[in-house]
Amino acid sequence: MVVTHTSRVGYWESGVDAELRGFVSCVWGHGDEPVGVSQLVVPDGCVDVIWRPGGIEVVGPDTGAWVSGIAAGSSLFGIRARPGMAGLLLGVPASEVRDQRVDAEDLWGARARALAEAIDERPGMAPVLLADFARQRLAEWDPDPIATAAVAALDDPRPPSVAGLADRVGVSERQLRRRIGDAVGYGPRTLVSVLRFQRAARGGGALADLAHRCGYADQAHLTREFRRLTGTTPKRFLGQAS
Repeated sequence: MVVTHTSRVGYWESGVDAELRGFVSCVWGHGDEPVGVSQLVVPDGCVDVIWRPGGIEVVGPDTGAWVSGIAAGSSLFGIRARPGMAGLLLGVPASEVRDQRVDAEDLWGARARALAEAIDERPGMAPVLLADFARQRLAEWDPDPIATAAVAALDDPRPPSVAGLADRVGVSERQLRRRIGDAVGYGPRTLVSVLRFQRAARGGGALADLAHRCGYADQAHLTREFRRLTGTTPKRFLGQAS
Protein backbone atom coordinates (compact mmCIF):
# COMPACT_ATOMS: atom_id res chain seq x y z
CA MET A 1 0.00 0.00 0.00
CA VAL A 2 1.40 3.38 -1.00
CA VAL A 3 -0.64 6.47 -0.37
CA THR A 4 -0.62 9.59 -2.49
CA HIS A 5 -2.16 12.45 -0.53
CA THR A 6 -4.22 15.37 -1.69
CA SER A 7 -2.17 17.08 1.03
CA ARG A 8 0.94 15.61 2.61
CA VAL A 9 0.67 17.83 5.68
CA GLY A 10 0.74 15.61 8.74
CA TYR A 11 1.95 12.49 6.92
CA TRP A 12 5.34 10.97 7.75
CA GLU A 13 7.35 7.81 7.25
CA SER A 14 10.22 6.53 9.36
CA GLY A 15 12.72 3.75 8.80
CA VAL A 16 13.14 0.80 11.16
CA ASP A 17 16.14 -0.65 12.94
CA ALA A 18 18.54 -3.16 11.41
CA GLU A 19 16.67 -6.17 12.81
CA LEU A 20 13.54 -5.33 10.80
CA ARG A 21 15.04 -3.49 7.83
CA GLY A 22 15.05 -6.46 5.46
CA PHE A 23 11.40 -7.20 6.20
CA VAL A 24 9.71 -3.87 6.91
CA SER A 25 9.75 -0.87 4.60
CA CYS A 26 8.73 1.71 7.20
CA VAL A 27 6.43 2.75 9.98
CA TRP A 28 4.23 5.69 9.11
CA GLY A 29 1.54 7.92 10.45
CA HIS A 30 -0.94 10.64 9.65
CA GLY A 31 -1.55 13.26 12.32
CA ASP A 32 -4.49 15.36 13.43
CA GLU A 33 -5.53 17.61 10.56
CA PRO A 34 -8.34 20.14 11.04
CA VAL A 35 -10.09 18.96 7.88
CA GLY A 36 -10.70 15.53 6.43
CA VAL A 37 -8.37 14.33 3.70
CA SER A 38 -8.52 11.64 1.05
CA GLN A 39 -5.77 9.36 -0.12
CA LEU A 40 -5.24 7.61 -3.42
CA VAL A 41 -3.81 4.21 -2.51
CA VAL A 42 -1.84 2.57 -5.32
CA PRO A 43 -0.26 -0.90 -5.66
CA ASP A 44 3.26 -1.45 -4.34
CA GLY A 45 3.43 -5.19 -3.55
CA CYS A 46 3.33 -4.46 0.18
CA VAL A 47 1.00 -5.26 3.06
CA ASP A 48 0.16 -2.70 5.77
CA VAL A 49 -1.10 -3.07 9.31
CA ILE A 50 -2.96 0.10 10.29
CA TRP A 51 -4.21 1.30 13.65
CA ARG A 52 -7.17 3.64 13.81
CA PRO A 53 -8.83 4.57 17.10
CA GLY A 54 -10.68 1.48 18.26
CA GLY A 55 -9.13 -1.15 16.04
CA ILE A 56 -6.50 -2.48 13.68
CA GLU A 57 -6.94 -3.48 10.06
CA VAL A 58 -4.73 -5.26 7.57
CA VAL A 59 -4.56 -3.88 4.04
CA GLY A 60 -3.72 -6.67 1.64
CA PRO A 61 -1.68 -6.36 -1.55
CA ASP A 62 -3.52 -4.22 -4.07
CA THR A 63 -3.86 -4.82 -7.79
CA GLY A 64 -5.55 -1.48 -8.43
CA ALA A 65 -6.01 1.95 -6.91
CA TRP A 66 -8.60 2.90 -4.31
CA VAL A 67 -9.40 5.97 -2.25
CA SER A 68 -9.19 6.03 1.55
CA GLY A 69 -10.41 8.82 3.76
CA ILE A 70 -9.20 10.21 7.09
CA ALA A 71 -11.72 12.06 9.21
CA ALA A 72 -10.93 15.52 10.48
CA GLY A 73 -9.00 15.46 13.75
CA SER A 74 -8.18 11.75 13.61
CA SER A 75 -4.82 9.99 13.58
CA LEU A 76 -3.67 6.69 12.19
CA PHE A 77 -0.42 4.77 12.24
CA GLY A 78 0.84 1.86 10.19
CA ILE A 79 3.68 -0.53 9.53
CA ARG A 80 4.47 -1.75 6.01
CA ALA A 81 5.99 -5.11 5.07
CA ARG A 82 8.22 -5.24 2.01
CA PRO A 83 7.17 -7.16 -1.11
CA GLY A 84 7.51 -10.88 -0.39
CA MET A 85 7.47 -10.35 3.38
CA ALA A 86 3.71 -10.18 3.90
CA GLY A 87 3.81 -13.32 6.05
CA LEU A 88 5.56 -11.36 8.77
CA LEU A 89 2.40 -9.35 9.41
CA LEU A 90 -0.27 -11.79 8.23
CA GLY A 91 0.20 -15.37 9.36
CA VAL A 92 -1.75 -16.51 6.27
CA PRO A 93 -0.85 -16.58 2.54
CA ALA A 94 -0.94 -13.06 1.16
CA SER A 95 -3.24 -14.17 -1.66
CA GLU A 96 -6.01 -14.65 0.93
CA VAL A 97 -6.16 -10.90 1.57
CA ARG A 98 -5.43 -9.60 -1.93
CA ASP A 99 -7.39 -6.40 -2.61
CA GLN A 100 -8.99 -6.61 0.83
CA ARG A 101 -9.09 -4.61 4.04
CA VAL A 102 -9.40 -7.12 6.89
CA ASP A 103 -10.06 -6.72 10.60
CA ALA A 104 -6.85 -7.88 12.27
CA GLU A 105 -8.86 -9.85 14.83
CA ASP A 106 -9.92 -12.17 12.01
CA LEU A 107 -6.23 -13.03 11.56
CA TRP A 108 -4.71 -12.80 15.04
CA GLY A 109 -7.67 -12.94 17.44
CA ALA A 110 -6.88 -11.84 21.01
CA ARG A 111 -3.41 -10.75 19.98
CA ALA A 112 -4.89 -8.10 17.71
CA ARG A 113 -7.22 -6.88 20.44
CA ALA A 114 -4.31 -6.57 22.87
CA LEU A 115 -2.27 -4.56 20.37
CA ALA A 116 -5.20 -2.29 19.53
CA GLU A 117 -5.93 -1.66 23.20
CA ALA A 118 -2.27 -0.89 23.93
CA ILE A 119 -2.18 1.71 21.14
CA ASP A 120 -5.60 3.11 22.16
CA GLU A 121 -4.14 3.80 25.60
CA ARG A 122 -0.91 5.35 24.27
CA PRO A 123 -1.38 6.50 20.65
CA GLY A 124 1.95 8.32 20.73
CA MET A 125 3.66 4.95 21.19
CA ALA A 126 1.98 3.42 18.13
CA PRO A 127 5.13 3.30 15.96
CA VAL A 128 7.08 1.58 18.73
CA LEU A 129 4.28 -0.86 19.53
CA LEU A 130 3.78 -1.77 15.87
CA ALA A 131 7.51 -2.36 15.43
CA ASP A 132 7.58 -4.46 18.59
CA PHE A 133 4.74 -6.56 17.19
CA ALA A 134 6.73 -7.11 13.99
CA ARG A 135 9.75 -8.22 16.03
CA GLN A 136 7.62 -10.71 17.93
CA ARG A 137 6.30 -12.07 14.65
CA LEU A 138 9.83 -12.27 13.26
CA ALA A 139 10.82 -14.60 16.08
CA GLU A 140 7.98 -16.94 15.04
CA TRP A 141 8.18 -16.73 11.23
CA ASP A 142 10.70 -17.67 8.57
CA PRO A 143 10.51 -16.12 5.10
CA ASP A 144 10.42 -18.43 2.09
CA PRO A 145 13.95 -18.21 0.63
CA ILE A 146 12.72 -19.18 -2.84
CA ALA A 147 10.10 -16.42 -2.86
CA THR A 148 12.58 -13.92 -1.44
CA ALA A 149 15.10 -14.66 -4.18
CA ALA A 150 12.38 -14.54 -6.84
CA VAL A 151 11.03 -11.16 -5.72
CA ALA A 152 14.53 -9.68 -5.78
CA ALA A 153 15.16 -11.05 -9.27
CA LEU A 154 11.87 -9.72 -10.62
CA ASP A 155 12.50 -6.21 -9.32
CA ASP A 156 14.61 -5.34 -12.32
CA PRO A 157 14.01 -3.35 -15.52
CA ARG A 158 14.82 -6.53 -17.47
CA PRO A 159 13.41 -9.32 -15.28
CA PRO A 160 13.97 -12.99 -16.11
CA SER A 161 11.22 -15.15 -17.56
CA VAL A 162 9.28 -17.30 -15.13
CA ALA A 163 10.78 -20.41 -16.73
CA GLY A 164 14.30 -19.02 -16.45
CA LEU A 165 13.76 -17.91 -12.87
CA ALA A 166 12.28 -21.26 -11.86
CA ASP A 167 15.32 -23.00 -13.28
CA ARG A 168 17.62 -20.57 -11.47
CA VAL A 169 16.06 -21.16 -8.05
CA GLY A 170 15.54 -24.90 -8.61
CA VAL A 171 11.75 -25.33 -8.54
CA SER A 172 9.04 -25.95 -11.13
CA GLU A 173 7.24 -23.01 -12.72
CA ARG A 174 4.01 -24.07 -11.00
CA GLN A 175 5.67 -24.18 -7.60
CA LEU A 176 7.36 -20.84 -8.19
CA ARG A 177 4.07 -19.18 -9.06
CA ARG A 178 2.44 -20.62 -5.95
CA ARG A 179 5.26 -19.54 -3.65
CA ILE A 180 5.35 -16.02 -5.05
CA GLY A 181 1.56 -15.85 -4.70
CA ASP A 182 1.73 -16.93 -1.07
CA ALA A 183 4.52 -14.47 -0.25
CA VAL A 184 3.35 -11.45 -2.25
CA GLY A 185 -0.35 -11.95 -2.91
CA TYR A 186 -0.27 -12.36 -6.68
CA GLY A 187 1.79 -14.05 -9.36
CA PRO A 188 5.05 -13.04 -11.03
CA ARG A 189 3.49 -11.24 -13.99
CA THR A 190 1.46 -8.90 -11.77
CA LEU A 191 4.42 -8.44 -9.45
CA VAL A 192 6.68 -7.38 -12.32
CA SER A 193 4.06 -4.84 -13.40
CA VAL A 194 3.66 -3.41 -9.88
CA LEU A 195 7.40 -3.21 -9.18
CA ARG A 196 8.02 -1.57 -12.58
CA PHE A 197 5.28 0.96 -11.85
CA GLN A 198 6.86 1.73 -8.47
CA ARG A 199 10.23 2.39 -10.10
CA ALA A 200 8.54 4.79 -12.50
CA ALA A 201 6.57 6.47 -9.71
CA ARG A 202 9.84 7.23 -7.92
CA GLY A 203 11.48 8.47 -11.10
CA GLY A 204 11.29 11.66 -13.08
CA GLY A 205 12.13 13.30 -16.38
CA ALA A 206 10.60 12.86 -19.80
CA LEU A 207 8.12 10.00 -19.96
CA ALA A 208 9.87 8.31 -22.90
CA ASP A 209 13.16 8.26 -20.98
CA LEU A 210 11.40 7.12 -17.82
CA ALA A 211 9.75 4.27 -19.69
CA HIS A 212 13.10 3.09 -21.04
CA ARG A 213 14.86 3.26 -17.68
CA CYS A 214 12.14 1.42 -15.82
CA GLY A 215 11.65 -1.46 -18.25
CA TYR A 216 8.56 -0.51 -20.26
CA ALA A 217 8.43 -1.34 -23.95
CA ASP A 218 7.75 2.31 -24.76
CA GLN A 219 5.94 5.39 -23.47
CA ALA A 220 2.56 4.04 -24.57
CA HIS A 221 3.16 0.93 -22.46
CA LEU A 222 3.97 3.11 -19.43
CA THR A 223 0.83 5.16 -19.97
CA ARG A 224 -1.41 2.07 -20.20
CA GLU A 225 0.00 0.59 -17.00
CA PHE A 226 -0.28 3.86 -15.08
CA ARG A 227 -3.92 4.14 -16.11
CA ARG A 228 -4.57 0.53 -15.06
CA LEU A 229 -2.82 0.82 -11.69
CA THR A 230 -3.71 4.39 -10.71
CA GLY A 231 -6.80 5.27 -12.73
CA THR A 232 -5.09 8.34 -14.17
CA THR A 233 -2.34 9.39 -16.56
CA PRO A 234 1.35 9.24 -15.63
CA LYS A 235 1.69 13.00 -16.07
CA ARG A 236 -1.16 13.71 -13.68
CA PHE A 237 -0.10 11.05 -11.18
CA LEU A 238 3.55 12.07 -11.09
CA GLY A 239 2.60 15.71 -10.78
CA GLN A 240 0.35 14.86 -7.86
CA ALA A 241 2.96 12.68 -6.17
CA SER A 242 5.82 15.17 -6.43
